[in-house]
Amino acid sequence: MTNNHDTPPAEAAASAPLGPDDFDALDQALDAMREHDEEIPQWEFCEGFMAALICTRRPVEPAEYWPVLLGEGFVPAQHMEFVWNWKRRWLEIEEGLDADVQSLDDERSWQPEVLDTRGAIASLPEEERAEVAGEEIPSFAQVWALGFMYAVENWPEDWAAPRDKEAAQMLDDALDNIVALTEDDKAKPTLSMFSDDGPPSVSQQRLDDFGAAIWAVYDLRQLWKSLGPKVETLRKEATPGRNDPCPCGSGKKYKKCHGA
Repeated sequence: MTNNHDTPPAEAAASAPLGPDDFDALDQALDAMREHDEEIPQWEFCEGFMAALICTRRPVEPAEYWPVLLGEGFVPAQHMEFVWNWKRRWLEIEEGLDADVQSLDDERSWQPEVLDTRGAIASLPEEERAEVAGEEIPSFAQVWALGFMYAVENWPEDWAAPRDKEAAQMLDDALDNIVALTEDDKAKPTLSMFSDDGPPSVSQQRLDDFGAAIWAVYDLRQLWKSLGPKVETLRKEATPGRNDPCPCGSGKKYKKCHGA
C-alpha cells in the first residue's frame, strides 16, 4: 500500500547517513584524482574543510570552494558520485550541528570522520610497521583540524572577528580549540581509537581536546548563524556646497548647474 507521505527514494537516499562503503567510495575517488594531481588531500582533510565551510559566516558556493580544495582542474560533472556523497555528508553535518544536543553521546550529535592512523599502524604486523618506520604519521584528528583551518585561512574576511567583544572572544576561543588539534599529540598514549583492544596510540589529553574542538564547531555554527552575513556599509559621496564649482566641469557654481 502506497503512502503519499512516504519519503521519495531519492530524498531518502540523500538524507541517509553515509556508511563505510560511502566513505570508501570517497577515498577511492580522491585516490583516483591523486593519480593526476598529487596535491589532492585525504578525505579527513576534506571533512574538516567541509565543516568550516558549513560554519562560515556567509554561504560559500561550490564553484568558489572546489578549486581551493581540489584544484582548478576539478570538474564536478566528471565526479558525480563524489559530489553526491559530498552533498549527503554536508546535509548530515548541518543536521548534527543544528540539533539541540547537550552531550556528544547523543545519537543526534555530529561526529567528525577522523582517523587514528597511528593506531592503525601500531596494529600492523611488525614487518609491515617497519615499512613506515621513520615516516611522519599524523596524530588523531590532526588532518581534520588542518583541513578546517585551511578553509578559515582561505576566506579571512568571512572569518574576521565581529565588532561585538563577547562574540569576538567566542570566535577566538573556538578557533583556539581547533588549532590545538593541528599540533602533534606528544602526551603519553593511553588508548586506541582504531580498535578497542589495539595498542595505545592516543593520549587522554588528545581525546579531551577533540571533544572541545567538536563543541567549538557547534559554537561557530551558532555564532555566525546568529550574526548573519556581513552587511556592507554604503558610502555616499559628499555633495558639493551650493557655491562650490560643479563637479561636472562646466565652470558654473553647483547651485547654478546640477544643484539647481
